Amino acid sequence: METLEPNLADLVALAAAEFTAATEPAKLEEAKARYLGKDGSLTALLKGLGKLPAEERKQAGAAINKARDQVESALVARREALREATLQAQLAAEALDVTLPGRGSRPGGIHPVTRTLDRIEQLFRSIGFEVAEGPEIETDWHNFTALNTPEKHPARSMHDTFYLLDAGGKVQDDVLLRTHTSPVQIRTLLAHVEKYKHLDTLPEVRVICPGRVYRVDSDATHSPMFHQVEGLWVGENVSFADLRGVVADFLRRFFESEDLKVRFRPSFFPFTEPSAEIDVAFMSGPLEGRWLEIAGCGMVHPNVMRCGGIDPERYTGFAFGMGPDRLTMLRYGINDLRLFYEGDLRFLSQFN
Repeated sequence: METLEPNLADLVALAAAEFTAATEPAKLEEAKARYLGKDGSLTALLKGLGKLPAEERKQAGAAINKARDQVESALVARREALREATLQAQLAAEALDVTLPGRGSRPGGIHPVTRTLDRIEQLFRSIGFEVAEGPEIETDWHNFTALNTPEKHPARSMHDTFYLLDAGGKVQDDVLLRTHTSPVQIRTLLAHVEKYKHLDTLPEVRVICPGRVYRVDSDATHSPMFHQVEGLWVGENVSFADLRGVVADFLRRFFESEDLKVRFRPSFFPFTEPSAEIDVAFMSGPLEGRWLEIAGCGMVHPNVMRCGGIDPERYTGFAFGMGPDRLTMLRYGINDLRLFYEGDLRFLSQFN
């Protein structure tokens, strides 16, 4: 026993020194194993007690257990020190500078595209149009077939259109994210005919159809998700002259300027005949003299009228479609459509 206790004191001091030198939990556990593990130094001493004479065994056991308690105390203290050091480092890394100005709670505002949509709805309501809405997940019939778009039309390609998957992960050819808000026109006509089927003459239909639409397209002037507003006026003796008057009046009121020109350029759309692109030229400002495409329009195709339950021999109508995102860009002088959807408050707060 004369030599055991000094040796145990050295062992405890050595263990404490190794624990102190461990700078991370993994190293500390390695040091612990050398003393308290299955093959550790103190464990070996305890296992060797059986070889000592009976009169020495009790005293030696007490001395080893005391040394073991001292090593465990040093281990616990170092674990706590490492845990505290880790916490302090984390607190330092995540510290807040309380001398900086607070963020405050600024009032929210309306997104610029939403502002434009509200403005468009207000202007059209003022001349007797109602606002109609429909589902963003559409059937192939409402989105294409009823709009005189034949089965093999390129717009039905998966390169242009987002089709949905069924529960088994297979593409459903007849369910898609709508590519325009024109399906709302079909749904509106069908509901209108059903509502007034007891009358000999149908009341006029005057609606605009705002909402989100989806196409596989993305660059500075296109987004896979964007907004569209389409208009529809169906009744007896509705003409292209009515279309021109409504659209030209809207554009002048929207841009709050009489100093612009509007032209209708012949074009083609499956759902209207005749069809035209609508261009605007500003007579002043940074876009002075440039013709800019604003919308598409035309007289509703007879096939579309029939799909909506309307007799094209008795009733006529016009339709138009425009992009509120593009109108917003022109109104506020924005050159990149993607800014609307990046959520940068420095950009968005300019409109509030």
